[in-house]
Amino acid sequence: MVIIGVPKEVLSGENRVAVIPDVISKYMKKGYQIIVEKGAGLNAGIRDEIYENAGAKITEDIQQLYSSSDIILKVQRPVEHPVQKKNELELMKKGTLLITFLYSLHYPELAKKAAALGIDIISMDAIPRTTIAQRMDALSSQANIAGYKSVIITANHLKKIFPLMMTASGTISPAKVVIMGAGVAGLQALGTAKRLGAVVEVSDVRPAVKEEVESLGGKFIDVPTDQSMQDASGYAKEQSEEFLKKQKEIIFKHVTEADIVITTALIPGKKAPILVTKEMVKNMRPGSVVLDMAVEFGGNCEISEKGKTVVKYDVTIVGEPNLPSLVPYHASEMYSKNLYNLIEHFTKEGKFNFDMEDEILKGATITKDFQVVHERTKALL
Repeated sequence: MVIIGVPKEVLSGENRVAVIPDVISKYMKKGYQIIVEKGAGLNAGIRDEIYENAGAKITEDIQQLYSSSDIILKVQRPVEHPVQKKNELELMKKGTLLITFLYSLHYPELAKKAAALGIDIISMDAIPRTTIAQRMDALSSQANIAGYKSVIITANHLKKIFPLMMTASGTISPAKVVIMGAGVAGLQALGTAKRLGAVVEVSDVRPAVKEEVESLGGKFIDVPTDQSMQDASGYAKEQSEEFLKKQKEIIFKHVTEADIVITTALIPGKKAPILVTKEMVKNMRPGSVVLDMAVEFGGNCEISEKGKTVVKYDVTIVGEPNLPSLVPYHASEMYSKNLYNLIEHFTKEGKFNFDMEDEILKGATITKDFQVVHERTKALL
């Protein structure tokens, strides 16, 4: 019987868990056995006994969990274990399949280490954006949560309310929110801000998303361009200096008139582009709020700080690198289902069928059989 191990996340600030009790019976029907580390789900609000009642085995022995598991399901990349004092990859047995968010284009050395140890890795951030892979698209499921939470956090810091209010003492005008990036996170932030009653403007380098923005009640900020701004996978491409300069000029007015600015722009494998300059922040109204969703990968705001909320030039700048972890129950639920959909799709007769001809596995497999097989990661090494 193939054993799936679910360790407690050890990266600082991570509250999610890779498997929730609701999917354990589904795994068992497919022929898998599940071992969960004691306390793995506690930060997401899930007690050990709920896992046990669902059919999982609970263990306190992390070394036993790693040495007996054929597949390890995690949320975060492998880091040094605080008790074992070794990288989590070194706790796994040779031939283990690790499925997690590796972000190998940002951490290629982890791919190299995994290949040397004989650990096969499928990275959830590398799942292709195809119709068949939608059910496994964990980047989108987590970005949805992040977009929602970004608005809640900024609303909490803002010294105003969001909606238009007509009261006996006069009219309160609605808050103005500018969102930079109309991907999954940006569109969810737009929808959430609109539900709270704000006026929302959205900027994106891809003119193709204008319709989506307007269908959700947002106003699209047009930056004229004559080139394709997205790659074959639908992600934004790295932009030219000339385009970024033009974009900043147009954005300046919108940003400096906003109460809240939420930035979501990421380019896979690259440093996040600077969209909100120090000069823009200086010209914002006192009490305004900027939330930089790209802070983990360099940041869209020139003066945001990773893991900190700071006040600069009378503007609150939120640099929270892991927004989904602040809503760990539902973030874990969505991620857990993405993982199950991936494993179910490739399970044959109770075993994971590693078919490297399949376009999903071809795109998302980082290491296999002691080799780094992901082309872009290999190029970085």
